[in-house]
Amino acid sequence: MPKPKDEFDTLYGYLLYDPVDVLDADYMYTVPEIARMLQGLDPTTDLDDETEDRLVEWTIPWIIANESDFVINDPQGDEPGYFGLHPDVIAEADEE
Repeated sequence: MPKPKDEFDTLYGYLLYDPVDVLDADYMYTVPEIARMLQGLDPTTDLDDETEDRLVEWTIPWIIANESDFVINDPQGDEPGYFGLHPDVIAEADEE
């Protein structure tokens, strides 16, 4: 059910980061690791399952929206996929 804005004490602008601002160009990351980094956490931070699930739910659409900025590995067996920055995005960031 919608709520009037005046029911909220604080409202923030909605800011989404560019992948190049979040990921290190020399590494590949799993979705849960990227989810942590989007929250300003170290990618190895331990989280309870519920928190991790919520962060991953928010991260997947971000990855899809920025799909051209990523490369992904060919997962082996039960290993997760790893995402990294596309070389073109890295080159553009170096030019800035």
